[in-house]
Amino acid sequence: MTDPQEWYGEEAATLGDRLAAARMAAGLSQAQLAARLGVRPATLRNWEDDRSEPRANRLQVLAGLLNVSLGWLLTGRGEGPAPADEGPDAPPVEEAALLDELRAIRAEHGRLGDRLAHLEKRLRKLATARG
Repeated sequence: MTDPQEWYGEEAATLGDRLAAARMAAGLSQAQLAARLGVRPATLRNWEDDRSEPRANRLQVLAGLLNVSLGWLLTGRGEGPAPADEGPDAPPVEEAALLDELRAIRAEHGRLGDRLAHLEKRLRKLATARG
């Protein structure tokens, strides 16, 4: 299995991926973490889905609440959450790997959706300019 530090590094994961992983490692639901931060659950969901990013002051608070370093949250380097294979309630290795893959696909799906929307907007502009 891949080293968690590599998996959550800049090249393999996004801020949203690391945020979701740290939240789950802390045993918090999106609604619980959102309430502690004083934001709507939809806002937190958008951060985890990489549709928007928290402001710097929220990042500091997030790192503290999730017991990870700010550097890890931003780049994947530094002190992150405890590895998933620790603790009595840890999922089996295969299940954890599948969950990791699912998160990666979800993040990629979001990025592709954003690219499609951008291309569609450009095409509409071109069609309007010609018509």
